[in-house]
Amino acid sequence: MINNVSQRVCSSMGYDTIVVGMGAAGMTAAATLAKAGRRVLGLEADDRIGGRVKTVPFGDGVVEVGAEWIHGSSHNRIYELATENNIPIVEQDFKSGVYMSDGSLTDAELMNELMDYCYACSEDPPVTPMPLGKSIAERFTEYTQKKYPDLAKDEEFMREFLAMNNCIMSGYLALSDWDDSTSHSSYAPLDGHQHLSWHKHGYNTLFQILLNKYNNGAGLPSLNIKLHKEVMQIQWPKDSSGDVEVVCKDGERFTTDTVIVTVSLGVLKERHTHMFLPSLPKEKVDLINSMSIGVLGKIILEFETPWWNDSPFTSLIFMWRSEDRKKVSEEDLWVTKIFGCSVPIGSKNAFTVWTSGDVAKLVETLPEEVVTKKTMELLRRFMGKQFSIPEPKRTLITKWHSNPYTRGSYTYDNLLTPQQPNARTILGEPLLDAFGRARVLFAGEATNQTHFSTVHGASETGYREAMKTLNASYYKMVSQC
Repeated sequence: MINNVSQRVCSSMGYDTIVVGMGAAGMTAAATLAKAGRRVLGLEADDRIGGRVKTVPFGDGVVEVGAEWIHGSSHNRIYELATENNIPIVEQDFKSGVYMSDGSLTDAELMNELMDYCYACSEDPPVTPMPLGKSIAERFTEYTQKKYPDLAKDEEFMREFLAMNNCIMSGYLALSDWDDSTSHSSYAPLDGHQHLSWHKHGYNTLFQILLNKYNNGAGLPSLNIKLHKEVMQIQWPKDSSGDVEVVCKDGERFTTDTVIVTVSLGVLKERHTHMFLPSLPKEKVDLINSMSIGVLGKIILEFETPWWNDSPFTSLIFMWRSEDRKKVSEEDLWVTKIFGCSVPIGSKNAFTVWTSGDVAKLVETLPEEVVTKKTMELLRRFMGKQFSIPEPKRTLITKWHSNPYTRGSYTYDNLLTPQQPNARTILGEPLLDAFGRARVLFAGEATNQTHFSTVHGASETGYREAMKTLNASYYKMVSQC
């Protein structure tokens, strides 16, 4: 259990560090400090820890409402924690089947080759930065003209295939459109399989490990976590060497030597003007405003039985015919941006339909019965000739944009990135007091230069800031001797 103490007692206790936000970055920072013997208070606005990691019971197992996979196994903090605790991590391989809006199934070998080529283009940028979609489209056109000249002459195929890949790539990056991202991203994938699943264990197991609670661990005695503690303001000593004071929505105040802020970029965008006193430096504010956080959405359906089991494909992609797209009403156009489906490993009778960007935001606002109805119409349009698709028993719709404690899923490199290549590093720079000591530090996936958008990237930044805090505490102690 997470330890919640009374307001009177907690306010009077001394803490070396307060960590704001108990997602992957915050929990890693708090656990690292607590293991080093520091007295740590974790403040979480939500009713649970985990941040943008959220595992829930669903169907005959569990599903991931947030982060789905561990990306890469080499030098990956998350993968290492799982294996160190003897948790078997499962590789989830994807073989895509592309279904047309008339219910026909395309040539799987050809379509997978072309989709793989488009993805490879995204990892091999041109000399000059440009919108990602423009870069991929130009190279794809050249590729098909050389290798499949007859296909390249089919204007509808080329147009609809690129529209489909726009949706796919936008889904990877949580975008509305692939031209929102630069071709020159600083993201660097780790070596190893990119879709590693916690399956039946659930990604939430990570937090039991961090808390030292997994397998009946003893916990972390010097770490206290308080839920439902929304931080409204952080008052920091810009012109002095006094304490940092953290003010919560319920009026409770805490003082400490250092604070590590791990809230999302979306929350910083919405709250930075009143969250910090004195205000943040102009350079940091400008970057908060110019950086981007996207939204990746899931519509998770539970069925009585897994009707898709006979399919040879583990990833189902949708490609529209122009004449079918034109018949879709304006209010239903959002369904044409749904790029595909997959089956989560943690639940045998769950089926995930993916959305991103503005469509994901819109879906969050629609009534559940409307989303379910339109999603089922979509599935039957594309796959009804191949499968008998029953009505679902239950629908779960993710709401990461609507959530006031996240305001998005994860960040991406937008078109301004080439002009501000050090934005993430600057975002992560601390606020210093009058004597040059770091008093407010920043962590979170948005502050990771090369591993943003991932859980391991978030965790890396939590560890980074915890170590800065420990080193600063050491030098402060030495200087006072």
